Order: sequence, then C-alpha cells, then structure tokens
Amino acid sequence: MSPKEDISEKWREIQGGYGWDNLLDPLHPWLRRETVKYGEFAQATYDAFDFDSFSEYCGSYLPRWLERSHLMDKWSKDSNWMGFIGVSDDNESRRIGRRDIVVAWRGTVSPSEWYEDFQRKLDPIGHVEAKVEHEFLSIYKSKSESTRYNKSSASEQVMKEVKRLVQFYNARGEEVSLTITGHSLGGALALLSAYEAASSLPGLHVSIISFGAPRVGNIAFRDELHQMGVKTLHVVAKQDLVPRTPGLVFNESLQKFDDITGTLDWVYTHVGAELKLDVWSSPYLKREFNVSGFHMLETYLHLVDGFHSKTSTFRSDSRRDVALLNKTCDMLVDELRIPHFWYQPANKGLECNEHGRWVKPKRDPEDITLPTSETHTHVIEM
Repeated sequence: MSPKEDISEKWREIQGGYGWDNLLDPLHPWLRRETVKYGEFAQATYDAFDFDSFSEYCGSYLPRWLERSHLMDKWSKDSNWMGFIGVSDDNESRRIGRRDIVVAWRGTVSPSEWYEDFQRKLDPIGHVEAKVEHEFLSIYKSKSESTRYNKSSASEQVMKEVKRLVQFYNARGEEVSLTITGHSLGGALALLSAYEAASSLPGLHVSIISFGAPRVGNIAFRDELHQMGVKTLHVVAKQDLVPRTPGLVFNESLQKFDDITGTLDWVYTHVGAELKLDVWSSPYLKREFNVSGFHMLETYLHLVDGFHSKTSTFRSDSRRDVALLNKTCDMLVDELRIPHFWYQPANKGLECNEHGRWVKPKRDPEDITLPTSETHTHVIEM
C-alpha cells in the first residue's frame, strides 16, 4: 500500500512506446515499480492455484505442466486453470493515464522438465513465415468437448474477453492499453496472446512484460511482432536455464552468419528488449547452484526490486520482503533465519466444522470439475 508515482503523462514511455533502451541501465524507478507490479499479477496465478492433489478441486502444479487429482480416475490434459484477466480500477487508471487491461498467465517452476517436454518442432502462425514452438501453440489453441471449462481454447477465451473489454471502454471514450504478463511457460503464452491481440485489434497499445520465459518462435515471428507494434520487455536471470531453451545452440546468435546462410526459418529467437539480472548480485541469496530457485518468479521480483544498474551494487533501499524468497524454495542465506519452504495454507487447507471434525472446506459448485459419466468421474478444469 506504499504510495505509487503518477505516471499518467509518461505511461507510453514506461510501457515501451519508444523503446526501453534509455530506461533499463540504470533502471528507471518508475519502470522498476511497474515491472514488479505486473510480476505480482503473474505471481498471483501461482498463489491462487490449488496444489492439493488429494482434492477434487486440484488443478495441478509440480512437476509437470498439467496433472490430475489423485481422486479422479480420468482427466483431461487440456484442462487446468492457467491465468486471469483484470482491468485497472478508476483510481489506478487515473494514476497510469489509461484503462489498462491485464492478462496474467501461469507458468511452470520445474526447469528440468522443459527440454524433454519440447517436441522441437516449429508450427506456422499467421500468414507469412512466422513459426512458433509446437507445444506452446498446442497449449494455447487446444480445446476439449469433454471438459466444463475448456470447450473453447485458451486463445478463444482470452480474445473474446479482451475484445469485449476494449469495445466497452472505447465506447466510453477512454484510452485503452493491453498489458500481458507471465512467467516461464506463461511468458510464452503471453507472446502468443499478444500476437493474436495485435493482429485482431490494430491500433491497440499491446505490451508484454515476461519473466524467465523461453524462446517461442523464429526470427520471422519476432519481426512480425515488431512490425505490429507489440512492445516486449523480457526479464531474465543469468543463472536461469529456461530462457536458454529451446534453441540452446541454434538461436539468434546465428544471425551474424545471415550473409552466408540467409535467414534460417528454423532458428529460435527471443523477442524485444532484455533486462538481464544476476542472482548472485543479491547479498541475501546463497552462492549455491539451485536450478529451481534460479527460475522462481519470487527470485525474479527480488532481483528487479534490487537492480539499479549493471555497474552498481544491489539496492540497499529495496522494499520487497526478502522472506518471500523462501516461500517455496531454499534461496536465502541461513543468517537471515527464514525457514525453508515455509508457505502452506493454514492447516493445510482443512477447517474445523461445527461437529469438531477437520474437513475440506465447501466451495462453490462451479469450482468442481464436471462428471463425465454416471460413475461420477471428474476431469481437471481450465
């Protein structure tokens, strides 16, 4: 609840309207604050997710992208809750100078699974030579008639609501922007939804702020996003393995050979401006190799909050609570005496009912997955 600066006169600059080059090193304090804000929207997709595999409401988590409840005999790989759409309220809209529609995508936190899950295949998208990784496009476009929440794809659900909101606020004479954020897999889905939004809503200011995201498409995909005016800020940690994939070897670095080979349509590349951070710049973090910890979104938000420039030390006046670093991992130095993996729901989700028994709380019937037969088999929801 600390005060936020009024950026209404500078919002296009902060959102990358003129490129972020003059704002990243040193990192402009307004951009730092907005980047953390959008990162917290992405973090909310994890914090709000039901991890309990013994609950009929389970939506999955580690170690795979999608996982079924232990109580269900049949499940759908197409149906997990993947994010949300939000809109700035009147006070926030006045502060930031426009009505901002936010799409926040949930990601993964198991880097060791990335490489083996990739099919290393590029599929065409759009009308020219743009191509994107097959599995990302499948997750974004897949749908299943057997599920309650995935009869339409994530693509169709997101674009239907974004178009409705843009039309609604445009009709009120308001300036509207679309900001898409995500971490890990969520950063990949952010690029796909930004591509679709920019294609179908020309003139709309579309920007992406992603964290620890992999490469998604080829050079033509990157160039087409740029031509459509999509502004992308790609936040990466030097020690994180996920942003190096896919295309660990064959990536944008091969462009220096274009004069010899020509443009290679099978080469993966990142999109937009890069804010590169160093995990070991923080005095609060252990000097140990921690693959999962390097990739955690809380690690990224800590590093953004503490970054000033490439040549300066970690900010002594950073404000974000360092205890969050150990919420679901073991990253903090022992001298801080913060327990490892300290976060869990109160009483692990149980509550004491009127008979003095500890039970799972009742929830809205809309939250439970839909039976697919009279045997009451349930499927996972989107």
